[in-house]
Amino acid sequence: MADGGNRGVGATATRAAGGRVPAQSQERAMWCDERFDFQATFLQCLAKHVPNIYSAEMDPLLEKQEEMVQAAIFYPLECYLFGEDPDTFLEKLQQSGISQLCGKVFKGGETTYSCRDCAVDPTCVLCMDCFQNSIHRNHRYKMHSSTGGGFCDCGDTEAWKAGPVCTKHEPGASGSPKENSECQLNEEVMEHSRRVFPSVIKYIVDMLIWEEEKELPPELTISREKVDSYYCVLFNDEHHSYDHVIYSLQRALGCELGEAQLHTTAIDKEGRRAVKAGHYASCQEAKEEIKRHSENVSQRPLHVEVLHADVMAHQKFALRLGSWLNKLMSYSSDFRKIFCQICLKEEAGSEKPCFISQLMLWDAKLHKGARKVLHELIFSSFFMEMDYKKHFAVEFVKYYKTLQKEYISDDHDRVLSVTALSVQIFTVPTLARHLIEEQNVITTITETLLEVLPEYLDKNDKFNFQGYSQDKLNRVYAVIYDLRYILISKPTVWTNRLRERFLEGFVSFLRILTCMQGMEEIKRQIGQHIEVDPDWEAAIAIQMQLKNILLMFQEWCACDEELLLRAYKECHKAVMRCSTNGRSREKTVFHLCGHTLESRPYRVSSDPVSIHLPLSRTLAGLHVQLSKTGTISRLHEFVSPEEFQVELLVEYPLRCLVLVAQVAAEMWRRNGLSLISQVFYYQDVKCREEMYDKDIIMLQIGASLMDPNHFLLLLLQRYELADAFKKIKLTKDQDLIKQCNVLIEEMLQIIIYVVGERYVPGVSNVTKEDVIMREIIHLLCIEPMAHSAITKSLPENENNETGLENVIDKVATFKKPGVSGHGVYELKDECLKEFNMFFYHYTKTQHSKAEHTQKKRRKQENRDEALPPPPPPDFCPAFSNVVRILNCDVMMHILRTILQRAVELETHLWTEAMIQMVLHLLSLGLLEEKQQLQKSPEEEVTFDFYHKATRMGSSALNAVNVLMLLEKLKRVPQLEAQKDTVIWILQMFDTVKRMREKSSLTAVVAPSGSETAKGDETQSTQDKEKAERKRKAEAARLHRQKIMAQMSALQRNFIETHKLLYENTLEAQGKEDAIMEEESLSSAIDYSRIALGPKRGPSIAEKEVLTCILCQEEQEVKLESAAMVLSACVQKSTALTQNRSRILELSGDTVDPLFMHPDLPCGTHTGSCGHVMHAACWQKYFEAMQLNFRQRLHVEQIFDLENGEYLCPLCKSLCNTVIPIVPLQAQKINSEDAEAVAQILSLARWLETIIVRISGYNVKNAKGDQQNAPAFVNKGLGNSALEFHSILSFGVQSSAKYSSSIKEMLILFATTIYRVGLKVAPNEADYRIPIMTWSTCAFTIQCIENLLETEGKPLFGSLQNRQHSGLKALVQFAAAQRTTSPQVLIQKHLIRLLGVLLPNFKTEDTPSLLEVDMFHILVGVVLSFPSLYWEDAVDLQPSSISSAYNHLYLFHLTTLAHITQIVISSATESPTARSYDNSEEACSAQAFCREVCQYTSGCFSQDIPGWLVWDCVKKGIMPYLRCAALFFHYLLGVSPPEELLQVSEEGQFKALCSYLSLPTNLFLLFQEYWDTVNPLLQRWCADPVVLSCLKGKSAAIRYPRKRNSLIELPEDYSCLLNQASQFRCPRSSDDEQKHPVLCLFCGAMLCSQNTCCQELVNGEELGACTSHALQCGAGVCMFLKIRECKVVLIEGKTRGCLYPAPYLDEYGETDPGLKRGNPLHLCRERYRKLHLLWQQHCIIEEIARSQETNQIFFGFNWQLL
Repeated sequence: MADGGNRGVGATATRAAGGRVPAQSQERAMWCDERFDFQATFLQCLAKHVPNIYSAEMDPLLEKQEEMVQAAIFYPLECYLFGEDPDTFLEKLQQSGISQLCGKVFKGGETTYSCRDCAVDPTCVLCMDCFQNSIHRNHRYKMHSSTGGGFCDCGDTEAWKAGPVCTKHEPGASGSPKENSECQLNEEVMEHSRRVFPSVIKYIVDMLIWEEEKELPPELTISREKVDSYYCVLFNDEHHSYDHVIYSLQRALGCELGEAQLHTTAIDKEGRRAVKAGHYASCQEAKEEIKRHSENVSQRPLHVEVLHADVMAHQKFALRLGSWLNKLMSYSSDFRKIFCQICLKEEAGSEKPCFISQLMLWDAKLHKGARKVLHELIFSSFFMEMDYKKHFAVEFVKYYKTLQKEYISDDHDRVLSVTALSVQIFTVPTLARHLIEEQNVITTITETLLEVLPEYLDKNDKFNFQGYSQDKLNRVYAVIYDLRYILISKPTVWTNRLRERFLEGFVSFLRILTCMQGMEEIKRQIGQHIEVDPDWEAAIAIQMQLKNILLMFQEWCACDEELLLRAYKECHKAVMRCSTNGRSREKTVFHLCGHTLESRPYRVSSDPVSIHLPLSRTLAGLHVQLSKTGTISRLHEFVSPEEFQVELLVEYPLRCLVLVAQVAAEMWRRNGLSLISQVFYYQDVKCREEMYDKDIIMLQIGASLMDPNHFLLLLLQRYELADAFKKIKLTKDQDLIKQCNVLIEEMLQIIIYVVGERYVPGVSNVTKEDVIMREIIHLLCIEPMAHSAITKSLPENENNETGLENVIDKVATFKKPGVSGHGVYELKDECLKEFNMFFYHYTKTQHSKAEHTQKKRRKQENRDEALPPPPPPDFCPAFSNVVRILNCDVMMHILRTILQRAVELETHLWTEAMIQMVLHLLSLGLLEEKQQLQKSPEEEVTFDFYHKATRMGSSALNAVNVLMLLEKLKRVPQLEAQKDTVIWILQMFDTVKRMREKSSLTAVVAPSGSETAKGDETQSTQDKEKAERKRKAEAARLHRQKIMAQMSALQRNFIETHKLLYENTLEAQGKEDAIMEEESLSSAIDYSRIALGPKRGPSIAEKEVLTCILCQEEQEVKLESAAMVLSACVQKSTALTQNRSRILELSGDTVDPLFMHPDLPCGTHTGSCGHVMHAACWQKYFEAMQLNFRQRLHVEQIFDLENGEYLCPLCKSLCNTVIPIVPLQAQKINSEDAEAVAQILSLARWLETIIVRISGYNVKNAKGDQQNAPAFVNKGLGNSALEFHSILSFGVQSSAKYSSSIKEMLILFATTIYRVGLKVAPNEADYRIPIMTWSTCAFTIQCIENLLETEGKPLFGSLQNRQHSGLKALVQFAAAQRTTSPQVLIQKHLIRLLGVLLPNFKTEDTPSLLEVDMFHILVGVVLSFPSLYWEDAVDLQPSSISSAYNHLYLFHLTTLAHITQIVISSATESPTARSYDNSEEACSAQAFCREVCQYTSGCFSQDIPGWLVWDCVKKGIMPYLRCAALFFHYLLGVSPPEELLQVSEEGQFKALCSYLSLPTNLFLLFQEYWDTVNPLLQRWCADPVVLSCLKGKSAAIRYPRKRNSLIELPEDYSCLLNQASQFRCPRSSDDEQKHPVLCLFCGAMLCSQNTCCQELVNGEELGACTSHALQCGAGVCMFLKIRECKVVLIEGKTRGCLYPAPYLDEYGETDPGLKRGNPLHLCRERYRKLHLLWQQHCIIEEIARSQETNQIFFGFNWQLL
């Protein structure tokens, strides 16, 4: 706890300059005089210095203030207190040891850890440091974000079952003796403390609760003249928004926006701020203005006060003094004890409470900053000393009601209220015990609840929350939480006093439940629909809050037999008091089956009914506890049978269940949604334990204590079904019949639950584990489920635990997740027998889904589809009579009546569901009898279900029994699905019959012959049915076979007919090479796989017929046809950058993009989804979208139509342009011509030719444009027209003619690339358009090559269809785009590009060889080179042979330059130990190095071994060769060698060299062209930049460039949280917790969503993430929100989405928001998926998709992220 970093107490600033301290020596000497009155002197000193130090409140110089305060007040005060130099004294104290308690106070957002294995309750938490150093990090822990104001429990032995202390806080951990971990202060210091502390504390208290605005206390007023200096002070509240306060300040004070924002931020942080200084009158005026502007119809005015400058100064210093004390507390236990003693001491003769109570009572009136200081003081003093914590708790409880009432009427958050400290007190078991016994705290809390809720009581003293205030109720919940905290740990030892006090509290709590019993009654609407839905949420929310408290009270009561019986008696009395109201009506009589029921006339459908019955349900819970503990035998001593009145107890829960049934029967439709919502929550997992479940138990209590016939008659009457089971002719109204049927179904279901649902400890002998296992089994019978889904479906106990982990492995197996989705649990086969179709926690949907799943499973296993109930456990003795319902007369009548209606096919009066329930009840009856017969001799078994079911219903001639009806039921065609169940029941009848007969010792009357015959008949019928089922199954199998054969024949026929279509399909899947191969077989095999030079293989121009996705029409792609286009997205990208620190240009107005730096800092990527449209169709589609958008202006769009964005009509990918599809021009080379040209056209000749050609152009252009003409070196070649035209002599042809629509699309796409790539306005005439076209072509190829390499895929044949078609279209477009620009412009670009390779063309702005990316140069020169063939009169382009040589020589030149680049940049490589390699390549490399060394004047070291140079070159050049192969393949269409269709390191290099006409020893290229290349090499090496690099003055890019990947993340998520906790915002001095986010591209940690880190970019305020993304990812970026465990994808300033983080818990699930808090570990596969999302440039696409599906994020301001 001690902070070793700061000297002095509370001083973050260093001591004042040496000269200041002695100035106070006189004062210090006076303080040290024992005779003087310390308090008076201390106050005099403060009166003198404080107003001067804190005079500039409007614009304080914080460091200066701190310096002055240290010198004038703290230094003398500390010297007096310690008796020596403060620094020396505190250092000694610091080294003497630390407290065993950690005591760290959490800030909002800080991560806390709780151990599920060792924590006494979930409120016991550890801070990050203690957790990392504790045994709990290897246990089942949970992580959560603190809301602030909590306290680390490390060292508190009552909070942990094991490992209470971390290694840091263990006694003796810091080397001090174990028995005494903290140093004792000497007597002198103690004495001084007792003199200093009272004055300091009194001053703090007086100033904090000071109410006078203009005056100070007399002892702080010095005789000087009172100055008219005031401040207008604005206070924080939670009603006004940030923007509202800023607006009010701007209007009232006329200040700038920035100033108003500063004020508002300070007010929000500190709680108050002086916004104006001046005379009293001007401040008063400002106050009125602010109030006037801030008040409107819906809001109260802001809280503003005018304070005198001196009052403000002293209040500010009082807080500083509080911080000083707070720091002092951390040094010694003695300081804490003295402080606590003084705070708890009441002034003699004064009515005022002690200091600490005064501060607590004033808490609600204090501003935010003062509250923080006060709470920290309490934490650092009282909570660090257990004895004083107890005293503090007593004071807290003494004023509990007042504090809570003030908190409820306050508007500050709970975390800022002193009432939030309750969790620190009430959850300590010994303290809780003490407070219950001595302070009667349970009664205090319950009375507080009753006192804060009276406004919601109606005339009957019942709660009614209509028109409630949500904010107020949220504050009331705090009191309910306190009740939960105090009950969280059950006592082990009960004293009489504890018993009495607890019972007193329980009775007080029953008063609250009495106000809830029957609250918010509703009456069925008839005729007219309800006009306004009543408020129902508050009542249900309170019910949810009370759920665990009710359970805890029941468990506390169950701890002690005497207590349980007394509590039961009190609860019974309370229920009776509530139930006796309105008993005036006469009783009605109901007869059925010879039984009579007298009951009060009541109809749910017409009388008021309430769903809220907490008293009845608590009684049911206590009854179960009585049964469980066996105490029920003594119940008659406390509640006599006459008083018990079981019918009255059952009445209200039964009404509630009938209400649910009637809602299901749609009788309450006119009551609106509020009732439906209440019924939903009544049965939902959040409430059902204390609502629905307890109502079922209450019915079971009724069934166990009432006559079974009477019980069923009561059910029939309340369900309003008395007539339905009498021989009365029912109505023909279909709606009423349907209603009646639903009610019968619902009633039968309740009977099934009453008899069959026994999995409650106390109802039968089951454990909590059994109950949870059964819940899980039934959930997994629906479908396999994720761990979180199961957890959500199980109720939580008071410790927020479901008990799932203890049992899940017994019933289910875990199946791990893939790259997406989550892990699921699947039910073990042996648990399937536990499935009960009528499980009472199933919703209707779940019931039918589970039934369907289980029947389907049995069918697949070739078993019958009967799903009988599993044998239920036996009832406890107290509930054993419940089963009598099954075999009573009324039950038999109900079963017979329903079965008879089905058999007689009275269509309207029965349903299949009804029959299912009847069959289920029959099964339960038979199972019960079977189980009883197995356990006891037959004569002892009184349960005679078999006998009753086989007895005739009446003596009439046509009377039948249940067994006979079942036989008939089998033949009812509508019930085919239930046949298997009927057969199973008949078998059970047979089994029970045989058991009765076997076990019978006395003579049993033999069954009549007809019955025996019937039994045999049953058996034979079953055999027949089995045979019939088998025959049907076989017939179905043969029929299926026949159909499959027909289908495959049709398929074959279809394939034959549509062979062409099939081939096209295959080809579209990236297998176009196969067709190319076939066509090229005719040509010479050797040449077919070479792309460059005279041996170039033929390019295959296949016929391309494409279908438009909009109009579905086909069209062949031709030059002269209307354009077809691919939807595409152009975006800036930094995916390949080698230098993230490089500052990117945000606007490209002045950028010259011709040369790409080898860093590849930012490129323009073009991607396509591969979907084809006619250009005209696309234009219509885009215009229609624009029109639609204009008509719906209020709807926010996912895409920006202004910037040409749209969603692909088919796959909904985000696109912003279209690529025109330009067909590949087939070119074949005549080998004879090629050989002829080869004789003449050497590299030297070729170079001469182009130099002459360019010189000729230069002369032509120089007349008009002298300054841009490069100064060519004329090598004495004549400039005659003949030589100027000699380039044409090697073969020309006329240029391709494009249709106007293709040209239009070429221009459109090129303009988009220019606009997006440079972030400028579109301009079709800009000279940079062709450059951007070549650049995007080169960059996209580099991205794809990088991706293929990263994924380990072969270069060809593995591209997705969308990548393949997109790249093909892009390269052909880049070649064709030249025709839409002026050729002179293209020539200029070409000359500048050649300047890098050929020093003849070098100009001032030509970069060095090391400053350009060679692949970009290659693409640029190859695509612009045809412009040299342009003549004024004719439009020419090079012929196939000319092109072949042009491509070959251009490629060779750039390759030579690239090799030189690699060799120079690898000069600083340090050789690894390797044997001497004397290969040919190594020798060539050595020779080359000698030349380079010579040309660089020895800067290049000659000592680098040749093998190392060759190794560097071979590795370094691979990416370039792979990119070149892709480029020339898509440009020329020449098939690549087979080796490039597979992954092989060595084979790949050879194949690339072969395909690109290179020798495998690349240095031979230099030797081949030595005479020509030598001068070039000389010039390349002599460049100043190259020499600078070789001398080590500047760095060059190493080749191969590093493959970018997302940053390395830690395996364990808590490491990231640890990093985040240490993160301090670089722009903010306060220690407020921020929202740290981690950039996954570069690893930067940023402070998100905070005003401190907003930046102004081009006049716009951008958040830290958005502005970082502009630089790091060119607007597109990927962040991890650490405290929320979510990934955020953002693009630009307006778009973003959330994405699952790559961290999973042990159940294979992500945990956004750390809501579940399970330990999380990095999933490599998911992180790789994120990496691919980035490298495939799909982030924008993902954002658009996400925003289209979740339009909820439109409200979020991504700009300020």
